Amino acid sequence: MHIPRLYLPLPLVLGEILGLGEQAAHHVTHVLRLRPGAAVKVFDGQGCEHEALLIEANRARVTVEVGNATVSIPEPRLAITLAQGIPRGDRMDLILQKAVELGVTAVQPLWTARSQTRSTGDRLEKRMRHWQGVVISACEQCGRATLPALGTPVEYRSWLTGGYSHGCRVLLDPDARQSLGDMQPPGDSILLLVGPEGGISAEETRLAAAAGFSRVRLGPRILRTETAALAMLAGLQALWGDLR
Repeated sequence: MHIPRLYLPLPLVLGEILGLGEQAAHHVTHVLRLRPGAAVKVFDGQGCEHEALLIEANRARVTVEVGNATVSIPEPRLAITLAQGIPRGDRMDLILQKAVELGVTAVQPLWTARSQTRSTGDRLEKRMRHWQGVVISACEQCGRATLPALGTPVEYRSWLTGGYSHGCRVLLDPDARQSLGDMQPPGDSILLLVGPEGGISAEETRLAAAAGFSRVRLGPRILRTETAALAMLAGLQALWGDLR
């Protein structure tokens, strides 16, 4: 039987009774419609996961009693950071959701020359809360106990000059000569750069090359930004990660 998993960013100690946050409480009462006594699992986003029992579930309060610790799914052996040019509409939601399922370690949203809109102030905070909620929901669904890091959107040029710890840096480019199959094993980490609709500009491509990014293509077809990012993540995991 499937046991629902809930994100609870608090220290998880056997026997403690903890209240759920607003998003998790809404999910329990309005989506899952669980009753007191239901079995759930809780995880803290840092790799710790426990069995739990639902104690209260009403509009005013939702609480759980923390049970025994469980063995959580290990994080992928290949640490992938996805630097994603922010696309239009809700495509970023799909990219975040599926990237989490495919084992991404971190996501850095980027404002590029072809990104259509730029949020600031309250709008940016609201957008970040929404995206973080997408990441949390994806972790609850797919079994991960560690939340991938989600960076605040930054301008492409300033991000490129920020320095990286990743030795392997890849830019997805449909005009590249090198294919995914031509790549050398990336070691234990990789930085993957994907543009928004229309890709990144010629000047941005030049800057990426100067920053040590290798251009790689994914087959003969032009892929949408959300398809390209997810196909590349799946390919990397299949070749060198935990889909082998």
